[in-house]
Amino acid sequence: MCFADKTNPIEKNYFDLVVVGGGIVGITTARAMLIEKPNLKVAILEKESDVAVHQTGHNSGVIHAGLYYRPESLKAKLCVAGLQATYKFCDKHNIPYKKCGKLIVATDRLEIPILNRLYEQGIANKSPGIELINGDKIKQIEPHCQGVKAIYSPNTGIIDWGLFTKYCAIDFQKRGGLIFCNFKVDKIKEAAEGTEETDVLQQPLEFHDTKQGYVVRCKYGITCGGLYSDVLAEIAGGLKEPIIIPFRGEYLELTEEKRYLINGNIYPVPDPKFPFLGVHFTPRLDGSVWLGPNAVLALCKEGYSWKDFSFKEFYSMIKFSGFYNLMTKYGSYGRSEIFKSFFISSRIKDLQKYIPEISQKDVIFRGKTGVRAQAIDETGLLVNDLILQLGTEGVDGRILHVRNAPSPAATSSLALAEFIIKSALVEFEF
Repeated sequence: MCFADKTNPIEKNYFDLVVVGGGIVGITTARAMLIEKPNLKVAILEKESDVAVHQTGHNSGVIHAGLYYRPESLKAKLCVAGLQATYKFCDKHNIPYKKCGKLIVATDRLEIPILNRLYEQGIANKSPGIELINGDKIKQIEPHCQGVKAIYSPNTGIIDWGLFTKYCAIDFQKRGGLIFCNFKVDKIKEAAEGTEETDVLQQPLEFHDTKQGYVVRCKYGITCGGLYSDVLAEIAGGLKEPIIIPFRGEYLELTEEKRYLINGNIYPVPDPKFPFLGVHFTPRLDGSVWLGPNAVLALCKEGYSWKDFSFKEFYSMIKFSGFYNLMTKYGSYGRSEIFKSFFISSRIKDLQKYIPEISQKDVIFRGKTGVRAQAIDETGLLVNDLILQLGTEGVDGRILHVRNAPSPAATSSLALAEFIIKSALVEFEF
């Protein structure tokens, strides 16, 4: 699928648009440009040997239905539109998925007011088919789950987002796009005067992999770097904020003998005091059931375990003033999550609130982890909205940076890509 010829055939190529990043946002964005402007030359640069290697390939695989987001917000609109577009694309390309549904369960009557507000929010967002149900109906859907009230979302599904992204990449290539893997962008600048393509592109941009000696020239760029979105913006001369703080989520798994306990997704009522959803039950297409995740600070941007550490990246995080403000706000929560990382029994107690039959012998840890790119500003505020940044001059003035594409970016990806491209075409002269 990916083409990164060691003889560097791209040296003589130039493009109308280069998209940096081969995750789901980068792939769908590049594809959306060719749908909108099929005559353009578009390329994707990805530092790994394949697409969808990091956040895209390490998430829980849920197709969300848009309940959690403020009504009329862009996030809510893109999620519901993305859900519909995802199912349509999957049906067209025979990509496996399952509409297994989701319950958001209140196990205590004190949670009911929050649950009711969440339901009203979902109705306002036109989340398809949702309903409020009582304990008896909960048992009909999930016989082993206990709760006093729940929101049932029948159109929530499960999918392999990595596979979905590869199908999008294939479609992008069929439309004439090129994907260059093993290309780590570490320098972005304007081409020197007299470069061969200057007459065509009027001082083209250059994206460099200096270690390998690769260079790609283009008229405009879009960066979709995920965990490295802040780094890419900075090397292009863009703003330093927001920065990305990586949080690792560690999943447990039900033993094969106890998978029958779960039919669909089971989620807690979110606690508005904390930024993460809490532990939940997620069935997978392969039949396994994931439990979790927790949320602990990763020690580097791609820190999938406690052993993964980069002094440079860790120091870059902790020297940022927003990091200290974040730790001040959520320090106790963070310590609790670290404790749960080392003591599985503490997570079992959370799981038993919903499925009392689960015991520690029914749960295993197989190293399933993901890293979330959490954008924060200097006040320590968790940035949970889409952020697109375009500079005003020079190199940065010709690159649109996707600085933050928070969850549910995978579900929203096809709709999000259209939004990004429409934003780009306002600025780019194609």
